[in-house]
Amino acid sequence: MNRAFRTVLITGASAGIGAACARAFAREGARLVLTGRRMERLQALAEELRAEHGTECHLLALDVRDGRAMAETLGGLPAEWAEVDVLVNNAGLGRGMEKLQEGTPADWDEMIDTNVKGLLYATRALTPGMVARGRGHVVNIGSVAGHEVYPGGAVYCATKHAVDAITRGLRMDLLGTGVRVSTVDPGMVETEFSVVRFRGDEERARRVYANMTPLTPDDIADAVLWCATRPPHVNVDEIILKPTDQASATLVHRR
Repeated sequence: MNRAFRTVLITGASAGIGAACARAFAREGARLVLTGRRMERLQALAEELRAEHGTECHLLALDVRDGRAMAETLGGLPAEWAEVDVLVNNAGLGRGMEKLQEGTPADWDEMIDTNVKGLLYATRALTPGMVARGRGHVVNIGSVAGHEVYPGGAVYCATKHAVDAITRGLRMDLLGTGVRVSTVDPGMVETEFSVVRFRGDEERARRVYANMTPLTPDDIADAVLWCATRPPHVNVDEIILKPTDQASATLVHRR
């Protein structure tokens, strides 16, 4: 097992990048606290990891938007799971591509509550323990949308710009504590993201990745694991990953 971590907590672990991160850390011998809204998926993932790697898993059915539940559950982890070495703030989503003046406030609330406030709730619950122990690592899953803005994405991009700002500020706040802070910011990754964004319209979601080669969840998990396995004196501030077929948020080469 990598000595940089023993216990890793991943939010939004039931699918996509979160599940891929769980598999990557399991291969390194980590114990996993996996959170998500779909317990049946978490259970299936835990069974897979136990069978393949003997991974110990603690599963939590949690909606990161619920601040009270996050504080109570993550702040009250059983003693054998309480010393979280790595927090992967992965839970996030996009909703819609309407122009701002045509947008739906409920969609805005869902994105802000998940992508920004959920990340804050998890970080607030777990970083005090890291500070007390003098070690730990927070890895936030950001996006190229945290560096650019594109039409129809004003609010989603705003949430990912917020993740970038929180990451930078947290790194300053934790200076001298021994706790590291990183962000991994992907471009186009083929997950359930577009299906969720377009409310189950799978044909529209497929068109997002048509005639190009997107990143996979495993590509992002590799980057997260690389950040977490650097020597303790090394902090990887930021990794931006895009497919070779993507030059910016909106400039994509399609064959």
